[in-house]
This record gives sequence, structure tokens and C-alpha cells, in this order.
Amino acid sequence: MGWFEGLLLGLVQGLTEFLPISSSAHIRVVSAFAGWEDPGAAFTAVTQLGTESAVLVYFRKDIWNIISTWTRSLWTPKLRSEPAARMGWYVIAGSIPIGVLGLTFKETIETALRDLRLVGTSLIVFGLLLAVADRIARNQRTLNADLNLPHALGYGFAQSLALIPGVSRSGGTISAGLLLGYRREEAARYSFLLAIPAVLMSGFFELAEIGGDQTPAWGPTILATIVSFVVGYAVIAWFLKFISTNRFTPFVVYRVILGLVIIGLVSFDVIPAI
Repeated sequence: MGWFEGLLLGLVQGLTEFLPISSSAHIRVVSAFAGWEDPGAAFTAVTQLGTESAVLVYFRKDIWNIISTWTRSLWTPKLRSEPAARMGWYVIAGSIPIGVLGLTFKETIETALRDLRLVGTSLIVFGLLLAVADRIARNQRTLNADLNLPHALGYGFAQSLALIPGVSRSGGTISAGLLLGYRREEAARYSFLLAIPAVLMSGFFELAEIGGDQTPAWGPTILATIVSFVVGYAVIAWFLKFISTNRFTPFVVYRVILGLVIIGLVSFDVIPAI
């Protein structure tokens, strides 16, 4: 991987991580369109450390409140009913499904699931699911008042679907939140918070893979991670503002069109499936 490739893929990661259009799919697809080798799941996981750092900075007050209140609640019973303390437990519980499934199916995720035919199909199917969820959503529930353990686990299993490139971590969890009756911005906020443990663990776990014979070099990977942080921070603010007054229709249309284009190009051997 060269420096320009790292720069472009970092830009792609930053632009797409928080939108419900699948950053892993876009990194895979952009590389295929450009005629580059697949940078692999390890590169995607490491560059996500950049976008997740943007989450840590953007939500730093919320995150500190959750961590500090949850920690103090371990020995101060009266704090256990505080929304921040409960949120800490819900994030932990919601992170379990993707952790277990990610480790169990690691080899499949890094190989068979990166087939572009599957990526294109996932973009279409889960885009349509997002459209249905957005259409029937009640947009009433809030995290502080209504989030509970079953809902947290529901979010968590939805997040685990993002192990398949094309599903989208934010798209899956937001769809789950909408189906559970949460407001759009509340579902998105919890999606960002829930991703923190999974993305950080996955990214640090895959660090050892970077620089190997089958993975990109350290220099371009670091550049991509830095670029993804800067771009991702700006995207968070825009996305939360956009969905507070708009439906997810533009993202659904984009997903379906991109999915059809990918399947068509693979079918006519314009780009390889693997």
C-alpha cells in the first residue's frame, strides 16, 4: 500500500464510518474499483481506531460521566439507579455479542465475508431494512428513560451483524433502535457509544497484523488512521444534526444503488469478487 492509497482510504473511512452505509464495504469497494489489492480486515480495524478516537473526543463529557458514575456505583449503591451508571452496564452487555462472534468467526470474516457479491447484497438488504425501520419508527423512546438490558442486548446483536461488510455498524444498531421505538438521534448516540469497546478491542487486537507480508505497511496505515480521525469528527456533528430533522432515505437510496452497481460489475467480470 502506498501513501496515496492510505490517504484516500483514510478519507473513505472517516466519511463512511458513522453514516449507515458501511465503512468496511466502502474500503473494500474503493480498493477494488481502483485496482488495488484488498487492504484486509486488519487495516479496516486499525483505521477504525481513528474514527473511534473522534467519538471519544466528541462525546468526552458523556463518556467521562458514564465511566466515573459506573465506577463509583460499584461501591456506592445509591448511584446504581443513575442513568450514567446503568448506561455503563448496558454498553458492556451490548458489546458481548460482537466480541464473541468476532472471535468465533474471525477467519471467515477475513476471507469469505469479503466477497463483493455478499457486500453488494448486504448493502441492499440491510438498506431496505433501515428504510422499513425508519418508516414504522415511533421516535418516542429516550436512552435515559427507556433503555434496559433486553434493549441493550438487542442493540448488541444488531451491532454484531456489522462483522459482515456491507451491513454497517451504525446502520444495524440504528435500525434496531428505531424498531425498538427510540428517537433517531437517541439510537445514533447509543450506536456510537456501544461501538467504543468493540472497535477499540478489535483495532488493538489487529495492530500486530499490520506490516506483515499480507497486510499494509505501518506508514500508510498510520496516515489513514489520522485522516479518518479528522474527517470522522466533522461527520459526527453533521450526521447527528441531519437525522434530528430528516429521515434516512438518502442513505437507503445510496446503499441500494451502490449494491446493484457492485453486483453488476462483479457479474460482468469488471471487478473480481474476491
